[in-house]
Amino acid sequence: MKILIAASEFAPFAQTGDFAGYVERLAAATAAAGNETTVVLPLYRCIREGRIVGLKRGKLRLSIELGANRVSAEVWEASGPGGVRLIFLERDELFDRTGLYGMDGRDYQDNAARFIFFSKAVVELARRESPDVVHALGWQSALVSVFARDQRLEIPTVLSPVSLEYQGHFWSHDFALTNLPGEWFPNVLEFYGSMNFLKAGIACANSVVLPGALNLAAMQTPEHGCGLENLLRQNAAKLEGIAPGVDLPAPAALSAKEKNAACEALFKSAGKTARAVFVAHAGSTGEGGLGQLCEALSRLPMGEVLVALIGAAPESQRQRIQIALRRRAGGMVHFPEPTPAEQERLLQAADFIVVPGALEPGCAFFRLALRAGIVPVVEQGAGLHELVRDFDPVTGQGNGLVYYRHSVEALIDAILRAVELPPATKSLLVERNRARDFSWASTAKALDRLYSRLPGRAGRLAA
Repeated sequence: MKILIAASEFAPFAQTGDFAGYVERLAAATAAAGNETTVVLPLYRCIREGRIVGLKRGKLRLSIELGANRVSAEVWEASGPGGVRLIFLERDELFDRTGLYGMDGRDYQDNAARFIFFSKAVVELARRESPDVVHALGWQSALVSVFARDQRLEIPTVLSPVSLEYQGHFWSHDFALTNLPGEWFPNVLEFYGSMNFLKAGIACANSVVLPGALNLAAMQTPEHGCGLENLLRQNAAKLEGIAPGVDLPAPAALSAKEKNAACEALFKSAGKTARAVFVAHAGSTGEGGLGQLCEALSRLPMGEVLVALIGAAPESQRQRIQIALRRRAGGMVHFPEPTPAEQERLLQAADFIVVPGALEPGCAFFRLALRAGIVPVVEQGAGLHELVRDFDPVTGQGNGLVYYRHSVEALIDAILRAVELPPATKSLLVERNRARDFSWASTAKALDRLYSRLPGRAGRLAA
């Protein structure tokens, strides 16, 4: 498959933060999956000065309409890491600058013009290259899908917002630079009187990729939608939840002696009598969930159930946590800011990770716990199926324990169910979670499945 990726950053050549590394790893994984992968970027000054090996000017020259003017774009090429082909679009007055988006904490005043030009040039390049899919990343290239639709380009487009926090808001008078028919502003680009690149891209793309099933659900709510939740709900049919890869090392299997030593280091003498050790992450669940956990701890057997809480708790829950720590002296510990050694010891000692309430979309520690073979005990929520499926003793399917009522009683029942798990069942769930694949290769496979079923693509290949 031939994939054209449009982005404004690419590590290590042009970067302002994590976005550049995300683009580089996504492109490398897509190429490693057997796709002919090309990444299109602006030719910034830092790229010129970086002296990329093999960077050379190509023969292609694009002519782009930008408002009342028609300007050209020179095309440069180089080979990127992992067999990725890199194309850079040169327009010095737009991209030959010290910063990528601004200087001294201020955005460039013509960022709308810069990335309207870039998106138009990507569409024109796609017309020449004829890829199977154009995948735009971030607000900077979100208008690719808009211009592709306006020009009736018969190539499906995918948009990954990456973050809804950054949307590309600009003055309405910059709309003239798009050369789109006037009705496109109120119907597609307008957002509270201004122009919103990300909103328009979501409306026009054939598919919108959000970072995982948990985020797919969360971003359609006011809490996480950054004002675009209604638009996302309206376009729910074309949303895809595909989690970005996480570089988690393969965990070493622990002997019973090593596990007991880690438990006793955390809980001293109480660790010798424990039937199960639970770890909970204060940042992986909401405030209500922490309150339920503290209430449940007051009613769970002392000595048999040990609990380690990791991460800083919200101010509203700190007093309740302190009370729980005093009540379960020796059987509960809290590490607000754990050191790497303390986190490793927690992962070694824990049998179960308990998440009272909805699992937060990011949940990096939760993924790490699964990879370490810790069995999840989680309340059912939207998108949870991506990470946890309830174990069914009849079919033998599942990798954790899921409860379905948001109550202290349901949480207590789930914890006691975990404590009473037969050793053979627990070992099975441990191995299933240790085998979980959170790699970029898994992300690339999910994207390949998406690309293959995009509307119009099958017809293009047959032709």
